[in-house]
Amino acid sequence: QGPINGVNKEIAVLQCHGDCDPLVPLMFGSLTVEKLKSMINPANVTFRTYSGMMHSSCIEEMMDVKQFIDKHLPPID
Repeated sequence: QGPINGVNKEIAVLQCHGDCDPLVPLMFGSLTVEKLKSMINPANVTFRTYSGMMHSSCIEEMMDVKQFIDKHLPPID
């Protein structure tokens, strides 16, 4: 666990969670996102849930990940 400094406090975070995950209950995802918001700029933390998704992924999640990457990372030339 490293220190949270000025640069780290402004990092953008996307956290995704299925509402039917049997391995990591949604409650744990909710607790994690609240902890993140207390450590870094809460405006930069996005938490998305996906209806019916278990401990896996879905096309909607992958589209959200792509949009997040496109927004926060520079394009590759």
